[in-house]
Amino acid sequence: MTEQISTFFTVDMIFLWLNIGVIPFWFILMFFPNSKVCGVFVSSIFPTFILSVIYLYLVYYFFIIGYDFTQNFSLYLGLESLSQLFSETAFLIIFWSHFLAINLFCGSWIVSDSRKFSISKILIFFPLLMTYFTGPLGVFIYWLIRIFYAKRISLYD
Repeated sequence: MTEQISTFFTVDMIFLWLNIGVIPFWFILMFFPNSKVCGVFVSSIFPTFILSVIYLYLVYYFFIIGYDFTQNFSLYLGLESLSQLFSETAFLIIFWSHFLAINLFCGSWIVSDSRKFSISKILIFFPLLMTYFTGPLGVFIYWLIRIFYAKRISLYD
């Protein structure tokens, strides 16, 4: 059964589905942030669970085919080492799924945090869009907007 799954869920197929699969979540976050659907499907454990299952499958798949995970620790040795790691398909797809999951989590946090301060969904649209594409920059832009609504600067919540 595992062979049948692995023949269908190739790395290229997973990459395609990861990229297509997060779009509905981001669409709901950007256009319907205060809806019940957003609360149930996007701001819940649901997307994190799905992305975690995919992540675990990828780790399992690459472990079975003999990928050496210890080489991943060389990413801390410098840009040259990081560049070499990105030439590895296994590292690249695992990194990409990690990147998508973290950005989606940050987008979900922006929406839930903006509800606390009653920030307009129009104002959080741009930070959400930036978070989708650039992650930390979008969170920073949201933080700047949040300062004006919270009427204070806080380094922690």
